[in-house]
Amino acid sequence: MSAGNTVIVGAGINGLVCANYLRRAGRNVIVVDRAAKAGGACVSATASVDGVEQQYALGASVLGLMQDFVFEETGLSSRLECFVPEHPKLVHFPNIDEPVWIYRDAAKLDAEFATKCGEQGDVEAFREDEAAVVQFLQEGYANAAPPSVAEAKAVLGDRLTDLWITGTARQLLDHYFTSEYSKVYMAMTVTESGPVSLDAPYSAFNLPLMDSGSVFGGYYGHVRGGIWRITEELDRINSTLGVTTIVDAKVDEVDVAAGRITYSHDGSESRLDFDELVFATDPLTAARLAGEPSALRRSEDVRYRGSSGKLNLMFRNPVRWKDGSNVGDADAAFRFLFAVDNLDEFEQRAQAILDADQHYVPGYMQIYCEGGAMRQIGYDEPFDRLAIFFKNLSLLDGGEVLPDVKQSVCEALFPLIENPEDCVWSRLLTPRDLQTLFHFPGGNLDHTMLTDGQNFFDRQFSDSPQTDFYRLGGLENVYLCGSGTYPCGSVTGTAGYMCSQQMLRD
Repeated sequence: MSAGNTVIVGAGINGLVCANYLRRAGRNVIVVDRAAKAGGACVSATASVDGVEQQYALGASVLGLMQDFVFEETGLSSRLECFVPEHPKLVHFPNIDEPVWIYRDAAKLDAEFATKCGEQGDVEAFREDEAAVVQFLQEGYANAAPPSVAEAKAVLGDRLTDLWITGTARQLLDHYFTSEYSKVYMAMTVTESGPVSLDAPYSAFNLPLMDSGSVFGGYYGHVRGGIWRITEELDRINSTLGVTTIVDAKVDEVDVAAGRITYSHDGSESRLDFDELVFATDPLTAARLAGEPSALRRSEDVRYRGSSGKLNLMFRNPVRWKDGSNVGDADAAFRFLFAVDNLDEFEQRAQAILDADQHYVPGYMQIYCEGGAMRQIGYDEPFDRLAIFFKNLSLLDGGEVLPDVKQSVCEALFPLIENPEDCVWSRLLTPRDLQTLFHFPGGNLDHTMLTDGQNFFDRQFSDSPQTDFYRLGGLENVYLCGSGTYPCGSVTGTAGYMCSQQMLRD
């Protein structure tokens, strides 16, 4: 092969974004993935109900953490139609009869929290300070600048840095809010990646991190046809640019000194030479394949435990909600259902799942009305889709052997729906399933827990992070940009973009 070849292992969103930027900069790029198709965890599966087939999101469901410039510069924005619900999110708490409306307008949200939750804190100050931190993060993404506490303090000052980046989630929430309900709603973001403690240093950072996408101005939305079209389209765009993607190819050996990988494909062994190698994978896989001692030691010490489950549901007819809202796009509004009404119990349940005897400890549900969103876009499907992300699940078993967990989730959800009898199909995925399907260490959506020692500037595996943040250990021509690196997982691609920019600078 000719000189200047870059091989990327992993065709998830970060691998595809990295390939896109490198190819447009003139690099020869080959992407290798062990799955049967590109997309990582942003792929579809097909359900069959009475002989009628419909696709659904197997892994990721909604788009929100991507940066607008990545969406535009890769070419995705011209190929995809998206929809973001304008209706406020609806939150159901124990002991509050009506749902709490999460308004985008901070003053309206302040009034809503005060009326329904008894909040006496300063919601507007919370939103204002969060916006400042988010802007700092977004500027860092755009500049592909390695994060550091020193830079955060220089831009944000000590108070915001201590509160929003290095501090604990509990301290952050206590600073702005008085109501347990308000605190519990905001705490939801902290535990999305796994059983992160609210009292862990850097746990506060999860809040601005999860709101730092700019593709929809910090909000989350849907893609016409399904979110999996993002990776499908990006793979097509890359192919047009000249990127070669080899799927169903398992990497067996990496010889860094020789600049060669060996992989199995179609029952035979093949080799690829590289000048640069990028792992758009989890850090443990990358370190083991590269045999890099320092990165391997680090990756083996990382906490990977995930505790999020997903229940996909399909209904014969559109879901009719009992929450009393018929305003505009109410059928597509995001909904949340909490099993607890105070922060201490929230924390206790999030941590209880670490007990080896616990399969499921109800915490909260995030309800994504995918079918309602498709109707708003004018996209017709045979069935109405709901995706339920929920906490807290163990790593013990897959969803097929946990009918009691599925029943428990449905028993909590269905009282909110007028027509639960229309539900005709379901599939439960647990952290164990995520580990099996997508090779997530510990079944974690973000590949590592977003907690102290592995968040913000620590979310890397380089021996020289100040100058070479995305290098793998001390290897000069090997990089890591999977979801285990900064900034986060999800359908984002920011780490892939930032890694590509570091490589081009190098």
